[in-house]
Amino acid sequence: MERESDTKAPGGAGLWQTISLVAMALLAGAVLVALTITLRGANRERDHALELQRHSYDVMILARSLAGTIARSEASLGRYVISGDRAMGQLYFDDWRLAESQIDRLDQLTSDNAAQDPSIRRLRKAYEARGQDLSETALSTTYGRNSQALARYYQSRKARALMTINGELDRIIARERRLLDSRVANASKSVARSSLIASILATFGLALVLGVIVLGWLSVRAVNERTRARDEAAAARERAEALASAVAEATSALQAREAVLRQVQKMEAVGQLTGGIAHDFNNMLAVVLGGLELARRHIATDPAGAERHLENAAEGASRAAALTRRLLAFSREEPLNPESIAAAELIDAMSELLDRTLGDAITLDVRHEADGWRVRADRVQLENAVLNLAVNARDAMGGRGTIRVTTAARRLAAGQVGACAAGDYVALSVADEGCGMTPDVVERVFEPFFTTKEKGKGTGLGLSQIFAFVQGLSGEIAIDTAPGRGTTVTLYLPRDLVAPMAAVVEEQPARIETETVGLDVLVVEDDPRVLAATLGALEELGHRAIGCDDPLAVPDLLARHPRVTLLVSDVLMPRQTGPEMVAGLRDRFPHLAVLFVTGYAGEGAGSELGIHQVLRKPFTLARLERAIAEAMRGQRLPAEPIAAE
Repeated sequence: MERESDTKAPGGAGLWQTISLVAMALLAGAVLVALTITLRGANRERDHALELQRHSYDVMILARSLAGTIARSEASLGRYVISGDRAMGQLYFDDWRLAESQIDRLDQLTSDNAAQDPSIRRLRKAYEARGQDLSETALSTTYGRNSQALARYYQSRKARALMTINGELDRIIARERRLLDSRVANASKSVARSSLIASILATFGLALVLGVIVLGWLSVRAVNERTRARDEAAAARERAEALASAVAEATSALQAREAVLRQVQKMEAVGQLTGGIAHDFNNMLAVVLGGLELARRHIATDPAGAERHLENAAEGASRAAALTRRLLAFSREEPLNPESIAAAELIDAMSELLDRTLGDAITLDVRHEADGWRVRADRVQLENAVLNLAVNARDAMGGRGTIRVTTAARRLAAGQVGACAAGDYVALSVADEGCGMTPDVVERVFEPFFTTKEKGKGTGLGLSQIFAFVQGLSGEIAIDTAPGRGTTVTLYLPRDLVAPMAAVVEEQPARIETETVGLDVLVVEDDPRVLAATLGALEELGHRAIGCDDPLAVPDLLARHPRVTLLVSDVLMPRQTGPEMVAGLRDRFPHLAVLFVTGYAGEGAGSELGIHQVLRKPFTLARLERAIAEAMRGQRLPAEPIAAE
């Protein structure tokens, strides 16, 4: 009996062990199944959350892209309005159509969110209204009404439709961001819940594994489970890295859109330039109109006073013409006349001009250490550069103090100043005792349209024009400044080693002796006011003038007036340009002398004008008389200098 019980005991223990093993195996299996289901559910929820996040990022990126596309389109329209370049107009049209397709795509992406529908509808309506405004601006530019187009363009920048577009895009992004935050929070809660359940199941399973490990074969299964868990964790890390990469790409796209917005800010700088020019022209027109009004009042009672007022008006008009020529020089449309110039002699010759311009409160200290070194440059451009630097120095000191102008001889190594090459340079510096500049101002000081002066007190053209002038001579500019210790600007100009020609004594130009009185002249000009003024000037000079406002009617007029020997024509006219008209007359009227009159310096340099004489607007009677004489002789006038302001 004892032996039988001993036999049964091991058998019972084995049975219970088997039952325990089976139970533990079943429990382990159940735990594994539950853990697997939990992990799969967590993976599905995580993948779903990631998909929703990507969807929200797509909506936000598309909204920012739409804002950038609209900004880029309006910037292209602004350049089209200013320059008249049809390529800019095509860019505006293409980007505006792209914005429409982006709105459609945005509508599709937000179709799952009913809260976005009202904003999409308002956005589309504002886009259509904005498109109508910009289309009218573009049409005005296309038909040559640039002033109207420019006014429309700046007025449209404050339009309600633009603010509505920006506001609706911001609201769409804000809603999508809130939705994204909600989805991220829900996903986090779901992952946390799944992690908790998985932790509980893993703990229970670990206990089973510890019990089964003594049985041997369960240990292998536990190792396999751990391996599988590591694989799943690695897969999760890869998905997280993919999400991080997507976020980085989205950030890069947003930064690209910000670059487009910075371009729009540059267009705002063009508006500041326009305001400065308008301010200067208004001042000059006030002098002209005031002088004419006073002359009209005193012409009968005080002829001398009337003449003085007329001289003031003429001076104002001359200053307006000088400003126009300065702008043309900045746009590289003013022809240059390089010559060998002694730096010290140039400064000495400008002393009176500088004293008159800077005022009595400024003391001018001139020092020459250039040892007679010369530079090759356009004299007027170099004088304007010195004058601009001196005026800036005066303004930096509040109109009172000492300005030191120095010329010196410098031998520089390669790269010693900026990117200059090794060689001899004439250093021309202008130093003031003013407030100085901070490093951030120095970095922008040569940008076109940038100025530290008050609105309406400057256009920002001066230093950028000087920079372009010096770079064109392969020179360099150095600025030594700090807040509180003044500023010294030094122009390093390459030394001219070519020996200058012997100086020619200036003489008054001899009167051109040719039969230019009593000519029959045909004047072609589409502007009626300019046409009337030109006819009056010709009659004042003793000529018989015939007016014509349509270049297509010129052949018939010449046929009816065979005594016409001189044709005075504008260059740019609506139906036909002056050069095109003259080309068509060459065979029928070979005896006809031609004088082109233009207000745009770039036209005067065009090869299409051929060998014909060019007179630039505005002109005086003396200049017109000389131009007629030289046109009859087949000569061209020398380029007029740009007067310093």
